[in-house]
Amino acid sequence: MKQHTEIPYWITLAHLPKWGTEKINRLVVKIVHDNQMSLETFFHSESEWKDKFALSDTDILDLQNAKSELPNNAFLAEDLLSQGFEVVPINAPEYSKTLKSNLKLKAPTIIYVKGNKQIMQENSIAIVGSRDADDISLQFTDNIAKKASQQFKVVVSGFAKGVDKQALDSAIQYKGQSIIVLPQGIMTFGSGIKKYYKEIIKGDVLVLSTFHPKSVWSAGLAMARNPIIYALATEIYVAQSSESGGTWAGVVDGLKKGRTILVRKPNQDEKNANLILIKKGAKAVDFEGNIIENEEVTEITQKLNGTSEKNGIEAVIILLEKQALTLKEILEKVQLNMSDKELAKKLKSFSNIQTVKKSNTIHYFVKQDSPTLFAIK
Repeated sequence: MKQHTEIPYWITLAHLPKWGTEKINRLVVKIVHDNQMSLETFFHSESEWKDKFALSDTDILDLQNAKSELPNNAFLAEDLLSQGFEVVPINAPEYSKTLKSNLKLKAPTIIYVKGNKQIMQENSIAIVGSRDADDISLQFTDNIAKKASQQFKVVVSGFAKGVDKQALDSAIQYKGQSIIVLPQGIMTFGSGIKKYYKEIIKGDVLVLSTFHPKSVWSAGLAMARNPIIYALATEIYVAQSSESGGTWAGVVDGLKKGRTILVRKPNQDEKNANLILIKKGAKAVDFEGNIIENEEVTEITQKLNGTSEKNGIEAVIILLEKQALTLKEILEKVQLNMSDKELAKKLKSFSNIQTVKKSNTIHYFVKQDSPTLFAIK
């Protein structure tokens, strides 16, 4: 930030107890965007909090309590800056546009970084997968990281063992750039910063955290870190996933949000959940990361569970989440033992499936929630 005096106020607001990120960001919009006010001015204008910012008595009490932390946060800000860390608020031009676009009001109010901030503005991919990934998944990760580095795309990973660590090490090996998204506070990552100091200084690695700078690693922070990894990337490659855990949860959430998820198609003898994720709508890719054309949902469904009516309808819903189709087009893509009239009746039983008339033909599609607009210039 240019105005270092603002940093303590951003830290104070960003880590307000009991306030969620979305609630904090709505207040940030009112302060910075609507009223063109600095946070320092806001914190010293308590008389305006109720009327000008429509804050409740409880909200005002929370802010007053948080305000008492300003002296401590001033010392923290000074300590951060003296160690070469930076604080990037959500309205700063250096803040990742991809992160803000993907998470909107749920984007972190501030991020703590060390390294080349310009990396956040480059095209990026995430490579994710299990901590105990098989060798084939680690080799796939290496292939994708190499390809990304050759294409000048930044590789985003979470610094866990397995796929995350392989993605980082491979990107460095192939002279690419990386973002390490921490499951802890940035000031507790001393050993990692020391290990990758040369790459950080060269501008090839950016260390990033969204948590309080002194937070230590925990399983909860590791899970909370995963959505940030996905949101920092325009494409997400999945090397290997089980049917639970961080990778699974992140991919399922990403699919619901319409993210581009590319899952390695496993060999027949592999025991993982990759095929299930492809069935749910992720794109299948080969060992080199190339999209497998004509990988129909019906084929995947057959491999998983056979061609029962239930599985067939699930496949139809997946298709209709992506595009509007006629009954004829649906039946061409999914093998169902029913007529077009029977299919139409079945689809009408789902409240989220709607119809639209195009060229005098009825098309079916799954209604999606309207996206929330959020942009701070």
